[in-house]
Amino acid sequence: MAATEVKNFDSPDETRPFEGNGKADVVNIGGQTVGRGTFEPGWRWSNNVKPIAGTDSCQVAHLAYVLSGRMGIRMEDGSEVEVGPGDVFASPPGHDAWTVGDEPCVAVDFGAFGDYAKRS
Repeated sequence: MAATEVKNFDSPDETRPFEGNGKADVVNIGGQTVGRGTFEPGWRWSNNVKPIAGTDSCQVAHLAYVLSGRMGIRMEDGSEVEVGPGDVFASPPGHDAWTVGDEPCVAVDFGAFGDYAKRS
């Protein structure tokens, strides 16, 4: 019989610092990688993760729940959305994102988080 697995973001398996303005705490559980991103004011994917990813836009699909703060997301086609506390969003690859306002945006990502912001 399989056992229930429990992990806590306060003791993550890994912490991935961005190039300034935040970090991702990562837990590996149930064969999945789940991340809690803390995106400080001033964070922008194209400034703080692009140097790590080495791509022109974020190529990770996100399925996330926003705990606090706000984030703007712009797709390569120019469409934009803003998400905030209580929102669940699915964002396909090919976007930029940024923290809106002066409060950190904290979100839990259940998507294809495996190598997000992971240095080689």
